[in-house]
Amino acid sequence: MTTAVITGLGAITPIGNSVEEFWRNLVAGVSGTGPITQFDAGHLGSRVAGEVKGFRPADYLDPKTVRRTARFSHFAVAAAIQAVQDAELDMAREDRDSMAVVMNTGAGGFAEGAEGERVYLEKGADRVSPFLVPILAANMASCQVAMHYRIRGPAITSAAACASGVYAFIEAKYLIDLAVADVVICGGTEANLHPMAFAAFDNMHALSRRNHEPEKACRPFDLERDGFVFGEGAGAMIIESLDHAERRGARIYAELAGGALTSDAFHITAPEPSGEAAALAITRALKVAGLSPGELDYVVAHGTGTPLNDVAETGAIKTALGKHAYQVAISSPKSMVGHLLGGAGAISALAGVLAMRDSVIPPTINLETPDPKCDLDYVPLVARKASVRTAIVNGFGFGGQNAVAVFRRYDASRSAR
Repeated sequence: MTTAVITGLGAITPIGNSVEEFWRNLVAGVSGTGPITQFDAGHLGSRVAGEVKGFRPADYLDPKTVRRTARFSHFAVAAAIQAVQDAELDMAREDRDSMAVVMNTGAGGFAEGAEGERVYLEKGADRVSPFLVPILAANMASCQVAMHYRIRGPAITSAAACASGVYAFIEAKYLIDLAVADVVICGGTEANLHPMAFAAFDNMHALSRRNHEPEKACRPFDLERDGFVFGEGAGAMIIESLDHAERRGARIYAELAGGALTSDAFHITAPEPSGEAAALAITRALKVAGLSPGELDYVVAHGTGTPLNDVAETGAIKTALGKHAYQVAISSPKSMVGHLLGGAGAISALAGVLAMRDSVIPPTINLETPDPKCDLDYVPLVARKASVRTAIVNGFGFGGQNAVAVFRRYDASRSAR
């Protein structure tokens, strides 16, 4: 296998529209969840969301492109541009036939599709935008990034529900290993804070109804958790082959060491209670990366704050790591940003890589009353200084899709081309 390294980062999140702002607030335990402002949610049971604030798509895209693209694509392009700039990639010098884009999403332009239906019903067929189909198509996040930079290698979008963002890194590693691309812009994006989506999740009893304390609504692993908080945003990374990164003298954040996928094959929404298939994904991912359970320093948990997920994930970690499960640090960024669905894994991966850079593990906020069934070290309430050499990122999605990506501190003496 080829050594794949991370050289650039980008983020659009409910707690910051740059990587450093996001990371500063994540470590400080700042909540980005609050009352929904994008629509009137007074008739809904859940009225809390993790909204991106102060984002201006015109800062990244020309006005025509903004009109002809969806919010999830705006986020993806913005995060990708940040990552390219952070990596100091000189696109004028790069072989863009040897570059690829993997920007995954869970639902694509669901919100824009619902708005198109409203226009059709209220104003008539001739008022529906001729660009509606490409606006809402899930692949457009990757395609817009590719068009922005004139990248002619693969532009891929894979939908794996809430595991999509993690799977993007696994797919990027495949592309590097197969020598399909030297550089991959990858990550995840989501922007579907729409009343119809809220109603569906709310009727499923999946969303938190802690409307009186919106900043405390997302409570992963807490006894009083009552559901996830719907969020939006995007995260992106530049993944390069080590040879390519060294040739251009790039700064290296960390190594993308591998990953694995499994399926619960159990239920359309609920995780399999034992967490066996999720544990298998962790075990296989560590094996691909050449790591033993005892070498793992940090687990960036899926940690949604739903009653079922947190118990199943705890069981999966115990099964996969054995006794080391009680020594490893675990935390959930969702406690601060909410659940970004297809973008969640990308944001979690940023947390894992930045934890290595700064030797600090962000907290799981709102974990005030630990659930006895969730009895591991979830780094409650405040960040912790710690050396982080290795980290895994968990992503579990509807339909039982499990994805785990492995990151480790880059060591030039260990890496083989």
